[in-house]
Amino acid sequence: MKKNMGSLDKSIRILLVVAIGVLYYTKVIDGTLALVLGAFAVILLLTSLISFCPLYLPFGINTKRK
Repeated sequence: MKKNMGSLDKSIRILLVVAIGVLYYTKVIDGTLALVLGAFAVILLLTSLISFCPLYLPFGINTKRK
């Protein structure tokens, strides 16, 4: 698994995870929307931690600086 995410990409994903978390804990989102966004947040966090996004492969995207 070759890393294909740069630091800006990871930072944006982590900010989105934090925003979703804040929306959930302040009860702005709930129910099915909260579950869907929660799953999305987990995926964003995992891809940020390992610096690899499988969806970038078919499109040849690489945001990591060489």
